[in-house]
Amino acid sequence: MTLPASPDASTALPAAADLWKPVLVRAAVALGFGALTVFWTSPSDAGMGWAGGLYLLATGAVLIWSVKKTEFRGGAGSGKVLSAAGSVLAGTGAAVGLISGSLVFAVIATLGLGLAGAAELYLGLTGRGHTALARDWIASGVIGLGTAAALPFFIELGPHALLGVAGGGAIISGVLWMLAGLTLRHDARGDSTEAVN
Repeated sequence: MTLPASPDASTALPAAADLWKPVLVRAAVALGFGALTVFWTSPSDAGMGWAGGLYLLATGAVLIWSVKKTEFRGGAGSGKVLSAAGSVLAGTGAAVGLISGSLVFAVIATLGLGLAGAAELYLGLTGRGHTALARDWIASGVIGLGTAAALPFFIELGPHALLGVAGGGAIISGVLWMLAGLTLRHDARGDSTEAVN
């Protein structure tokens, strides 16, 4: 992952040196949720709702936090898309946590993950050459859309299967975001060393 050679000055700013922080927090949230789904053998409907809801809510909050750390200007369309994706995830997380049931979880989580995945895919495709996270957003968008597409097929199998599908997508995206965050942190350290010299 490298910074763009010639960013569009109208919509992009240099990424904050601490962009890696929300990226690593997002990775930790995803990996924590994924680990929970692996080891939780018999979740109830309410447990599935709370676990999945907290995961979606936390991921949405991190996306909203990362808007200020990205290269996007506050009023730019890309910043609004990222804010909207975070808001959708946070809202669907709250809904899933408060309303339990396999059908509710599958439908609402599918909606949240699908819209956020589409937003990230859009940001990645339009941000190529303009942002350091473009490739990561493309991959994360595809993972989100894939997870959203798979969830409705597991409604009849109950909470364990639904959490397994959501957790599988979370683990894959968590590894992706962990690598992205560590790369950003390494790049930020290199930039600060060069500035001192």
